[in-house]
Amino acid sequence: MNKHARHDHKRLIVGITGATGFIYAERALRLLKEMDVETHLVISRAAELTREYESSLSRDAVHALATHVHPIADVGASIASGSFRTLGMLVVPCSMRTVGELASGVTSTLLTRAADVVLKERLPLVLMVRETPLNLIHLRNMTTLTEAGATIFPPVPAFYAKPASLTEMVDHSVTRALDQFGLDTGRIAAWRDELAA
Repeated sequence: MNKHARHDHKRLIVGITGATGFIYAERALRLLKEMDVETHLVISRAAELTREYESSLSRDAVHALATHVHPIADVGASIASGSFRTLGMLVVPCSMRTVGELASGVTSTLLTRAADVVLKERLPLVLMVRETPLNLIHLRNMTTLTEAGATIFPPVPAFYAKPASLTEMVDHSVTRALDQFGLDTGRIAAWRDELAA
C-alpha cells in the first residue's frame, strides 16, 4: 500500500490519450468497475476522435464506465492536487505527445498535469505507450520518465497464454498493467500455471 492510499478505499486515475488502442482503455475501465475501484477519468480531445474511429461506444457510454469524469481543460480538478489520495494513474493508451509533455515537465492539460502530480508524489504512473517504430526522441523521453519513476508498459500480446480472442489478448495486457497498482483482476494465472493448463 502506498503512502497516499487509504486502507478502506481503492481509487485510480485513468487517462485516455489519442493513440490507437482505445479498446485497452475500455477494458481497463470495465475491469476496474468489476473490482469496485473508484475511477477518475480524463480523456484528451484526440482520444475522443480515436474512440469514434475504433469503438462502437458513445462518449456517454464511456463516461458511464467511470466513477467520475473530469474535463480535459479543468486543471483545477481534484486529480491535479497532490493531496488527492489515489493508488496512482494509468494512461491507456499513451501517445508519444503525452510522453513528450511529461518528459519535459511542461504540462498543458488536466491529463498531463494529473500524471505529473502522480510522479512528484512518488506514486505509480503506468504508461501503456502505443507507437512503432520508435525514434530516438521517443526512446529518450521514455528513458527520462523511467528515471523519474514511471513504468513504461507497452501492451505486448503474450502468445504463450494461447489467447482465443482479441478480448483475451487485451485483457492479458490490461490485467498485467493493473498488477502494477496491486490490483488483481483474477483474469490470468501465473506464467507457470498457464503453461500447465
